[in-house]
Amino acid sequence: MPEPSQAHATRDTSAQAWYEDRMVALRKSAQPSMTVAEFLDWDPSDAHGRRWQLIDGVPVAMAPAADRHGSIQSELGRVLGNHLIATNRRCRVVTAGGIIPHARATRNFRIPDLVVTCAPPGSSVMVPEPILLVEILSPGNETMSWNNIWTYTTIPNVQEILAIHSTRIEAELLRRIPGGDWPKDPEILRVGETLTLSSLDYAVTLADLYRTTDLVAE
Repeated sequence: MPEPSQAHATRDTSAQAWYEDRMVALRKSAQPSMTVAEFLDWDPSDAHGRRWQLIDGVPVAMAPAADRHGSIQSELGRVLGNHLIATNRRCRVVTAGGIIPHARATRNFRIPDLVVTCAPPGSSVMVPEPILLVEILSPGNETMSWNNIWTYTTIPNVQEILAIHSTRIEAELLRRIPGGDWPKDPEILRVGETLTLSSLDYAVTLADLYRTTDLVAE
């Protein structure tokens, strides 16, 4: 089994290859490149009602969330919301809110599973000044989710990015380090360990986030 840093590097390479192949295939479909403004005005005429992201000017449909994915998303949103109420923080949790990365901002509109911001609410489809972004990793979306995560690191306000696995009790946490850089590898958390989110002064046993899934018995 490769060391964690080697495994992460392999995933990075795989993600980049998948991403490049996906972009080539999409561009060959003769679909014109969109700006964010054009994307927000665009009607996909999707009978399935799926959400869409804009990735480097190309609209990409998001698959529906599986049971575990949705359960983890709801549970984490609940405990974070309860914490914000209990500590009287003027922050809020937004489910599937729109985010515009700092890099190539006119061609990208991404949708994390959860966004935490302390900015006042508004009517925009974009969540302003996110401090914590969460992606829940499923077998069918892991590569795309990690591609999203790398774009999130370009957003100045973001302090932490959390990736939670839905096939096992495990999470990967990226926390911005002093000076504004990001670590090369995420902190890996597994069963029995505590997840600490410095951006919210909050800690929770990782297994508690899987309370409503079938993984709790493992």
